[in-house]
Amino acid sequence: MAETKNIKTLAQKAQKASRQLALLTTAQKNSALKKMAAALRKSKGYLVEENRKDLKAGKAAGLSSALMDRLLLNDKRIKGMIDCLLDTAKLKDPCGEILETFKRPNGLVIKKVRTPIGVVGIIYESRPNVTSDCIGLCLKSGNSVILKGGKEAFYSNRAIYKVLKETLKDASVPTEAIQLIPSTDRKAVTELLKLDEYVDLIVPRGGEGLIRFVAENSRIPVVKHYKGVCHTYVDKDADLKMACTVCVNAKTQRPGVCNAMETMLVHKDVAKAFLPDVIADLRDRGVEVRGCSKTRQIVKGLKAATEKDWSEEYLDLILSVKVVDSLEEAADHINTYGSRHSDAIVTKNKSVAQKFLDSVDAACLYVNASTRFTDGYEFGFGAEVGVSTDKIHVRGPMGLEGLTTYKYAVHGTGQIK
Repeated sequence: MAETKNIKTLAQKAQKASRQLALLTTAQKNSALKKMAAALRKSKGYLVEENRKDLKAGKAAGLSSALMDRLLLNDKRIKGMIDCLLDTAKLKDPCGEILETFKRPNGLVIKKVRTPIGVVGIIYESRPNVTSDCIGLCLKSGNSVILKGGKEAFYSNRAIYKVLKETLKDASVPTEAIQLIPSTDRKAVTELLKLDEYVDLIVPRGGEGLIRFVAENSRIPVVKHYKGVCHTYVDKDADLKMACTVCVNAKTQRPGVCNAMETMLVHKDVAKAFLPDVIADLRDRGVEVRGCSKTRQIVKGLKAATEKDWSEEYLDLILSVKVVDSLEEAADHINTYGSRHSDAIVTKNKSVAQKFLDSVDAACLYVNASTRFTDGYEFGFGAEVGVSTDKIHVRGPMGLEGLTTYKYAVHGTGQIK
């Protein structure tokens, strides 16, 4: 166990390594990513064995089925980690990209150039695949990374980190460019958040409590989303068969994640035709439905939705349902109770769809598609460091470009002012 007093030294090493990392060529970075993928494949048995320790502890601690699912490392999940690293190697390297060039009247040529952020601290819970995904994305974007995983995935995170760190010894990447804080002490997070002299950005991933703690205690800029209260609005002009498929997928495909639907809104003109079938389908899949008074008049035996339900991130097979009079009421409900994460409309009316896109304030908006696609891999980013509902710097899935900033390279011929 590393003591919290050693975290400053760890951050200093990461900062030094970031300056070396920024000088690597795309070919060198891609080679390292491919070697990392091969190392994970070779170490599959070791990773599963270490993950069993976390699963055993999680079961003993009474973690929910959704959290246990997040924690699981099996052949499919490990293959996903391997594929993510290989896909990241295929992506365009953002570093060095010239975003804009302009010439001033005095002859100065100014280039706006994309550049790494520097040192990125990632504080996360549950999902061990985050360890691998974030290492890969930070490496490709030229950033050092400091990882602080949750205690529930302690052995899994440590195992993945160990395998990938060892790989760097045979690559051209400085080994200090990836760091893991091997501590379950909350004080380690507090200590990391003070190191604004060495760490340039913090990305928290996990429950609302963790993210609020980070945002409220960090001296370092934070990219975040507090929670994912995602909605699907079924418009009066919706294809109801499509709407049923989209809504069931958004709620049940993987309920314990931040882009799962938590509230379904249905226009009053289609509520009687739509609600009985979709609710029956949802119930067959184990979903507890909580409805407004109009919903409960149409489908009997539902639990009443309370005011608290409208802003609840269940992360479970629970769904709140509300019948609305109009698109305007739906948009107002989403903007009032939502978390600016991901919201969808199902409609055949293009003008209504556009009004929804213009009216709702969220990082990702969908027309006739499930909110479950809010994900770096699904967006073609190679994975994501996190999802941001902030409006400054980056919004939505945070991939390679979100891990860069820019600087101005100014070329002259001896100009003075």
